[in-house]
Amino acid sequence: MSDTTPFVLVFTLSLSIALVLGPLAEKLGKRFNIVSVAGGRRQSEGDKRGVSKLGSISLFGAFTFTILVAQFLPVPRLDPYEVVRLTGLVVGSFVIFLFGLLDDIFHFGSFPQFLGQFLAAAIAIAFQIFIQTFNNPLTGQQIDPWSHIVTVTLSFFWLVGMMNTVNWLDGADGLAAGVAFIAGTMLFINSALRVDPPQTSVSLLMLALMGSSLGFLCYNFYPARIFMGGGAVYLGYLLGTLSIIGGAKMATILLVMGLPLIDAFWLVLNRVRRGRSPFVGDRDHMHFRLLDMGFSQRQIVLAYYCFCAFFGVLTLVIESQFFKFMALGVMLVLVMLGFWLVTRSSQAGSSKSS
Repeated sequence: MSDTTPFVLVFTLSLSIALVLGPLAEKLGKRFNIVSVAGGRRQSEGDKRGVSKLGSISLFGAFTFTILVAQFLPVPRLDPYEVVRLTGLVVGSFVIFLFGLLDDIFHFGSFPQFLGQFLAAAIAIAFQIFIQTFNNPLTGQQIDPWSHIVTVTLSFFWLVGMMNTVNWLDGADGLAAGVAFIAGTMLFINSALRVDPPQTSVSLLMLALMGSSLGFLCYNFYPARIFMGGGAVYLGYLLGTLSIIGGAKMATILLVMGLPLIDAFWLVLNRVRRGRSPFVGDRDHMHFRLLDMGFSQRQIVLAYYCFCAFFGVLTLVIESQFFKFMALGVMLVLVMLGFWLVTRSSQAGSSKSS
């Protein structure tokens, strides 16, 4: 077996399964009336058409089956805890998938959703998926290990934060799935090509994420035939856990996911400042504001793709941790400037209409 054969097999398998399960998810949603309904913050064309919300079936089925098959491939396995972490990944992802699926059917409130996220994060941490080390952004040197309570707490907030970030990102056709594909690609390149020795077995997990996201995206890009529903939280869980399993590539994920992460953090602060629950949805997200300003879904989604991919590529071409830290600062300034311009334009539009 050549060096690239496992990569081709895993990516092709996950992509193919997602392509096969997509139409099934569409039919099941229509058959059992598990479809999106326009109202509140959901005002897209797909919401008005009643698109199936069972896209999580495609994502979960393709990813889970592929990573289980990948365990039988003859590739180097360097992590002594790989089986333990894989078990935690599968069990935790099943839990968050199940909660998301039930939410799509029964429309849970914020507390049951958070309970599912808490349980999935706890399972991951119990199976050794937690942040153990961190590099000093100024020197690039690994800092001294933290106490167990600090690492567990930090890992918990990282996982829950990623789940909610991707969930809130899912507001335009193809947005969350495309950004997840970009993030998975950057994680794969890091683990398969940039570290020495290569983390081949770990990189297969990233490829499974890439294939399942891309296969789903074929049915989710505008105009969407299926929505991911609870699959958005599931994708966030995968990105959070895989970034840890892949050696805590925080700089990679922070730069790729910087825009949606800052958007989520900004929204939480604003909601708390206004005395509202941070988990109650609204149309203050950046992509919703851009939609309300008249930009098309495709324009917004492609702009997000370019922004996330650009800063993701920076993690590949920049070796210095300090310069990566500087790039993160530049991105923060650009995003905050964008928020200010969009907010000012929205306020100006509201003043004119009134």
